[in-house]
Amino acid sequence: MHVRLQFLAALLGVALMGSCSHPPPPAGADAARAAADARPAGCFLATRLKGALEAAIDWRGDTLLCEGGARPEGRGLRASFAGKGSQGEALRFVFGLAARPGAGESRNVATHLTLIVEGSGKLYATQGDAQCTTELLQQSPLVAQPGQWRVRARGYCIDPAATLDASARLYMERFDFEGLARFDPEDLNVVPKP
Repeated sequence: MHVRLQFLAALLGVALMGSCSHPPPPAGADAARAAADARPAGCFLATRLKGALEAAIDWRGDTLLCEGGARPEGRGLRASFAGKGSQGEALRFVFGLAARPGAGESRNVATHLTLIVEGSGKLYATQGDAQCTTELLQQSPLVAQPGQWRVRARGYCIDPAATLDASARLYMERFDFEGLARFDPEDLNVVPKP
């Protein structure tokens, strides 16, 4: 029960974080690269939901909020995406990725998925990190924005996410996303705990 409360508190913290807003790129020789790094259109999420919710998700640019950062206690990183479902409901996807922040390219990364239907009290989550796998995870620093990283992932889930009482299930076979994460220097050097 204590672990579940910590998990819900962490999700609430993610839900209250900001969006993919970027400061204007700096002037000078790196301005072109900085402009490319800062473009909001870099955030997207594509997936299809079946079961408790039916929706084809293709969120891009201004239609979604994206954010991310390190998971607690060196357990990897998380990427969060919020937008509107097919019925206008506010949805937030949170991907917990068991890879070291700033690791460059990783393959076959264990992934935890949580979907929150905001304002309804509904939350769907996979149990542990074994139900979803990120086949390819790429993390690259944004030169013009120290501490900010672009995170690109594609993967699949073999089991559904369920409500905490297991009364409803949500299926998401494949996912593809690109988002942003902010890592502090200590996040990049943390030793993962078993």
